[in-house]
Amino acid sequence: MKTKLFLSTAVLLAITTNAQVKGGFKGQDPITAVSTVTRPVEKQWKGVFDKTGDEVFFGNDFAGARLNGVVKIDENTFSVLITPENTPINGSPWYAFKVWSKTNKEIKIRFDYPPNVKHRYNAKISGDGKKWQASESGTFVKREKDSNYVLTVKVSKDTTWIAAQELKTSKDIKEWISALKNKNNTAEASIGLTAEGRKIPVFSIGNPSAKNKILISGRNHPPEVTGHYALEAFVETLTADTPLAKKFRKKFEVYVIPLLNPDGVDGGFWRHNSGGIDLNRDYNEFNQPETRAVRDFLKAEIKDANKLLFSIDFHSTHDDIYYTVDPELKGNIPGFVPNWLSKVKDGIPGYTPHIKPLYFKPPTFTLFSYLFETYKTEALVFEIGDNTPKDFIKKKGEVSGEEFMKLILESSKN
Repeated sequence: MKTKLFLSTAVLLAITTNAQVKGGFKGQDPITAVSTVTRPVEKQWKGVFDKTGDEVFFGNDFAGARLNGVVKIDENTFSVLITPENTPINGSPWYAFKVWSKTNKEIKIRFDYPPNVKHRYNAKISGDGKKWQASESGTFVKREKDSNYVLTVKVSKDTTWIAAQELKTSKDIKEWISALKNKNNTAEASIGLTAEGRKIPVFSIGNPSAKNKILISGRNHPPEVTGHYALEAFVETLTADTPLAKKFRKKFEVYVIPLLNPDGVDGGFWRHNSGGIDLNRDYNEFNQPETRAVRDFLKAEIKDANKLLFSIDFHSTHDDIYYTVDPELKGNIPGFVPNWLSKVKDGIPGYTPHIKPLYFKPPTFTLFSYLFETYKTEALVFEIGDNTPKDFIKKKGEVSGEEFMKLILESSKN
């Protein structure tokens, strides 16, 4: 196996963060134009970082990994360097690596980021890369004078996986699609290829002959795993063996594109695709193969009498929020989104949705704004917080799916 100590030499020019202010998360600032012309990305060296003493080893040779360098500080303290694929970039510092030791011991891992980058994701830990648990309260010790965070972890000959969120790579999502396909006889295909040759998966649910279509999408941005869990719960509710779901599937066809950015996900990127671009800013220029694939797929499907009634794009951010189209703008089913979110609120005791209009007029940089302008679809961005508990994500996804089916079936009668 290759062994090497590697420290990134990237020149980090600018890193931006989402709007998060004192007093609570206020949501995304108004979206402005950025260039989406392809830019270089810095690839990680992959292998085992073994120049850290004779006992402790770090590795990043797996899909979704992000580890750019390791140095030994003292006998039981190590610094890991975490840098992005390129800059400027959103402040979503993804990390994922493995660590093991010749002997059982407790070590401290100090996270080093580029200037102006704050630690965002509390560590998830696994013994096999499949079953994860959040690090214990207080594991991230405290911010030291140099603004680093320190994780204390017990290591042994057995591999310990450490990541910003649970790993959900293209392989994992393919397995999830296959399970749904076997259970529900869903039709699986691809809308196109990424620059690195990965397939962008799509599958359909329901009646292919139905004129009314629905689009569900996710993972424009690699670290947004909690949003993917909401997508899973929502989709599994639509495919359930219930009278409501069966009735829904007879009247509608649903396209699901759960992994819009497989290169970024498998590459362990913070935000971008392999073209160095935030895909959710490229739905006006369509410079990237992923956004062109979405556009061309829908052009082929939504024609003649077919209508794209509704679209929902799943994401993650600092806290749960829904981004909507300006309510003054009218789509295919005026009033559907606020009515639906009201039903979701009623279905989850004690829950108050955080709703913020984010699209008002062209140009359309984001997927949901492009779909509204092009197809007048009722469009929504469904954001889940970084630290939202998985059981609540599941509940929210299920209730959202059930209330969605009820309301759109009722709306289709009119």
